[in-house]
Amino acid sequence: MSASPASPEPAYQPAPVEAAAQRFWDATRAFEVAEQPDKPKFFCLSMLPYPSGALHMGHVRNYTIGDVISRYQRMTGRNVLQPMGWDAFGLPAENAAIRNNTAPAKWTYANIDHMRAQLKSLGYAIDWSREFATCSPDYYVHEQRMFTRLMKRGLAYRRNSVVNWDPVDQTVLANEQVIDGRGWRSGAVVEKREIPQWFLKITDYAQELLDGLDTLDGWPESVRTMQRNWIGRSEGLEFSFKVDGEDAPLSVYTTRPDTLMGVTFISIAGEHPLALKAAESNPELAAFLADLKQGGVSEAELETQDKRGMATGLWAIHPVTGEDVPIYVANFVLMGYGTGAVMAVPAHDQRDWEFAKAYGLPVRPVVVPAAVRDALKEVAGDVAHDADPFQAALAGGSVDAYDTAAAVAVVRAYLDGIEQQGAFTERGFLINSGEYSGYDFDRAFDALAARFEADGVGSRKVNFRLRDWGVSRQRYWGCPIPVIYCDDCGAVPVPEDQLPVVLPEDVAFSGVQSPIKADPEWRKTTCPQCGKPAERETDTFDTFMESSWYYARYTSPGAADMVDDRAKYWTPVDQYIGGIEHAILHLLYFRFYHKLLRDEGLVDSDEPATRLLTQGMVIADTYYREQANGGKEWFNPADVDVVRDDKGRVTGAALRTDGQPVRIGGVEKMSKSKNNGVDPQSMIDKYGADTVRLFSMFASPPDQSLEWNEAGVEGMARFLRRLWAQVQKHVESGSVVGAFDPASATAAQKALRRQLHETIQKVGDDYGRRHSFNTAIASVMELLNALAKSDDASANGVALRQEAFSAIVLLLNPITPHASHALWQVLGHAETLLEDVPFPQADTDALVRDAVTLAVQVNGKLRGTIEVAVDLPREAIEAAALAEPNVQAFLAGLSVRKVIVVPGKIVNVVAG
Repeated sequence: MSASPASPEPAYQPAPVEAAAQRFWDATRAFEVAEQPDKPKFFCLSMLPYPSGALHMGHVRNYTIGDVISRYQRMTGRNVLQPMGWDAFGLPAENAAIRNNTAPAKWTYANIDHMRAQLKSLGYAIDWSREFATCSPDYYVHEQRMFTRLMKRGLAYRRNSVVNWDPVDQTVLANEQVIDGRGWRSGAVVEKREIPQWFLKITDYAQELLDGLDTLDGWPESVRTMQRNWIGRSEGLEFSFKVDGEDAPLSVYTTRPDTLMGVTFISIAGEHPLALKAAESNPELAAFLADLKQGGVSEAELETQDKRGMATGLWAIHPVTGEDVPIYVANFVLMGYGTGAVMAVPAHDQRDWEFAKAYGLPVRPVVVPAAVRDALKEVAGDVAHDADPFQAALAGGSVDAYDTAAAVAVVRAYLDGIEQQGAFTERGFLINSGEYSGYDFDRAFDALAARFEADGVGSRKVNFRLRDWGVSRQRYWGCPIPVIYCDDCGAVPVPEDQLPVVLPEDVAFSGVQSPIKADPEWRKTTCPQCGKPAERETDTFDTFMESSWYYARYTSPGAADMVDDRAKYWTPVDQYIGGIEHAILHLLYFRFYHKLLRDEGLVDSDEPATRLLTQGMVIADTYYREQANGGKEWFNPADVDVVRDDKGRVTGAALRTDGQPVRIGGVEKMSKSKNNGVDPQSMIDKYGADTVRLFSMFASPPDQSLEWNEAGVEGMARFLRRLWAQVQKHVESGSVVGAFDPASATAAQKALRRQLHETIQKVGDDYGRRHSFNTAIASVMELLNALAKSDDASANGVALRQEAFSAIVLLLNPITPHASHALWQVLGHAETLLEDVPFPQADTDALVRDAVTLAVQVNGKLRGTIEVAVDLPREAIEAAALAEPNVQAFLAGLSVRKVIVVPGKIVNVVAG
């Protein structure tokens, strides 16, 4: 066999090999696909990147995973769509515009051009004909049209909402952008501000979103659990307290009505109407309410901040006991959550307990665990609801008069625990609860629900932690919200024939205010209903809007509507790939928007993606020096030499430029802040794209962290060079005459061919079912090692190597497509798209073993192995095991009592 005239030089040279493969793919438009109803489809999608300027190793890993799956699925005969686009709106572009004195559009498009070239250099099998940037009017016009339709359906609405407001940047901040009460960029003290915001009614889909998680068997359970918790379905009671001197009752919701008799105060939000009314005649309270406007509104901040409050001077009337209950304003209650009022039970809610301790309010236990209930029975006789021991202890009295000392100790320990350590928050049995004492949770819930429903003051209610999706942002670089404000007509959706509302791209920033807010001419328009002068909405959409439906647009390039019938062929996504950090918000909005598309008749599935893979982070070593001001100066690993002892253990590190020591900071996620990122382009230039891809897949399973190690990259480069050299050696050794003949195969040839087909079987399973790419690569490496040891020059031996090398090239093609493209030709095949060559299938006949290796144990410890025919009788197996020299050595001086044969696995000799 001789190499094709077009074959590369014998030495592996990544640059020309990769350039040649990419030219072929481009010339043949290899990865552009169309609908084929008679062929099974496979939509493989990796989360679209933000065009920040350059790829990082996280991108490389993410998109390589997707590319391996895509190429493999196409080789199995599926019609595969793997698209790419750009999540191009967002605050980082505005920051860059201000910093670099340029327009966000110009900065964004330049970054897209650069990153597209980088992606292409990695050889991804992407259908670039479907590419789009979400900042293009051709894209966001459909988003605007959908929003106007949602307005008409009542699923998009505007209301006032309390938000994190940065008074310097003049914008709303997401909870994660508030750091220690200050804006992440400006450093200004964040204020709580109530402003009008646009919302989508995701809560209308809360139950469906929750139920749908049970159908997503192909999603990680950790993601589904996070979404369940975020949706947060709860069943409780909503009921009212009358308020002295007020006509309107005070409504509360609780999932723990069993604790109702333990209410010692009610806490309300600073924005609650009762608080505002009370503040009108109470300057001190008014000042406190003003102070509460400082700080963020995230749940995390509310939970961790010091509990602060002030009495309103108002009193509620307990709906069961008729007792007067003081009403406090508390800094941990928000109007946007529930009713803006909470019944406070300090003995059974930790947040209430902390507040009560801070303000000297009563702590009244009304629920006890079973052990304490039983102790109460001992102490107080058979009357389970007799609460005298609790009352005595709470009053500082003694319970020693009771006869049972052990029971008294249990009761007192429980009381001391609540008084000194914190609330008892588990369910149990009621005490101190009048007619309900002795009830368990369920019985108390049902009894109180029946009572309130009969009295007309409350009812059962299902609540969700999930809140409607606030989609307004006060930023410029986003999709304009298609609404017009008219003094007479109110908020009016822009008519569809007037869409898109185009965001001007040639703008200049003056300070931090949005250019469209600062431009009265852009705002001016006429009301589409009455024709009078009106103004446009100057808020823009949250960028989660664009990333919630982008997957669907890929299916229908050029469609007049958001999508067309092509979406029903391609959706749902068969494999979605992205980081675990998107587990809640993006993936929840992604699911919600798909249901909106379904209800518009645009798709016909309930969920947007059937399988989800969340890839691990790329991590690397960090190095730094302490600075005089207490800060740290971080150095890139490429600029540091690591010092090791004679056993290879790291003992220190030094900066190359000055030879002076640097501190080792440990292994952390690659980031600019720690300066431990590795430039993918430098690795491609040095080793080639296939080597970078190979290392990214070999270093760890895709759902686990990948520790970057350039020595490992060099190892992958050596493997590819070795493969290249072995194929060249095989080709130069002579022609292959005919196919491998199993009938005339020697034992060695059968064993090698069995390993080949076992590898084919394993790699196919690793790619398709397990997504265990590292073990697939390891199997191919073992096979290549076995081939290197074979010097069989017979016709059958040469034919076997030809079969094996051809299979290896195809097995590796999803991971190293450039080298595979070239080696396929070196092996004498015509230049072709390997994705259209069927993935190798294991020959079941080749997998049949003539012999099997059995472990031999003596008294449970491994002492040797034997190779026997698969059909060898048990007596012959026993004899072979006892004859094994090492086994005989361990049997010296012992008598064999029993020989246990586990067919195909092990022989255990029991001796004594």
